[in-house]
Amino acid sequence: MEEGIIAPTVISVIILILLIKSVLIVKEQTAFAIERFGKFIRVAAPGLGFIIPFIDKKVSEVNLRVQQLDVTIETKTLDDVFVNLQVSVQYSVNKSMIKEAYYSLDNPKNQIASYIFDDVRAEVPKLELDDVFAKKDDIAVAVQQNIASSMERYGYMIIKALITDIDPDHKVKESMNRINAAKREKEAALEEAEAKKIRIIKEAEAEAEAKRLSGEGIAQQRLEIVRGFKESVQDFKKTMDHVTHEEIMQFVLMTQYFDTIKDIGANSKNSSILMPHSPGGMRDFQDQIIRGTYVGSQLDNNINEKESLD
Repeated sequence: MEEGIIAPTVISVIILILLIKSVLIVKEQTAFAIERFGKFIRVAAPGLGFIIPFIDKKVSEVNLRVQQLDVTIETKTLDDVFVNLQVSVQYSVNKSMIKEAYYSLDNPKNQIASYIFDDVRAEVPKLELDDVFAKKDDIAVAVQQNIASSMERYGYMIIKALITDIDPDHKVKESMNRINAAKREKEAALEEAEAKKIRIIKEAEAEAEAKRLSGEGIAQQRLEIVRGFKESVQDFKKTMDHVTHEEIMQFVLMTQYFDTIKDIGANSKNSSILMPHSPGGMRDFQDQIIRGTYVGSQLDNNINEKESLD
């Protein structure tokens, strides 16, 4: 009786196990390679699927998502500078070539990294260090195109290649910083010198303009003084018929003399001054002016006579 109960139970358990083994659940953005007795027969797509237990076998789960491989590469530039480049390559498996992607390459990441090393070390030595920084996008595009053409037949699509970091030797970076600092200092010195030049020119122009205006003021002042002398002489002649020109000049000079002494005394900036102060000294001053005027008049007459003879 017990044997009759055990046998169906065992059969039921075996059937349940076979059913469980035959069910295959595949997640989204993944795929399974199915083999039968070691031979590839099909690809199991995402969702619910079935296999023959103990005959069919799911050998690998293939990731169909976009993946990223980061590689650090040391290479040398055209101007013999060693740099470390951080290269990031984004890739995915071609859904129509899952068999090739799984069976063609033993270690896809290492083999893609080998292509990256080869392409970067072929592109960077063509450029100087400054050009590596300036043309890193061009290098990334060249690497992407070269790897894409090589990996396409293996079922891998290279979506994007990025150069995320360029790190020269620390001594080279210090030298570059010193060069840039020197350039900035040179530009600052040039700007400072230009500003100083402009300031000097403007100060000279202002000083020249001030002197010009001062000269015009002095000339105008002298004209007014001469006009005042003329009016004073005319007034004297009108009021006093018997006064000579010498007496009028002496009176005017005496008046100017005392006005000058008054101005000197009123100016607080002058500490001391020595000057002759006697009637005889005033007479000498008048004679010097008259002689100077006479000599100047004689010179003018001689020049006029010479021009008339010519």
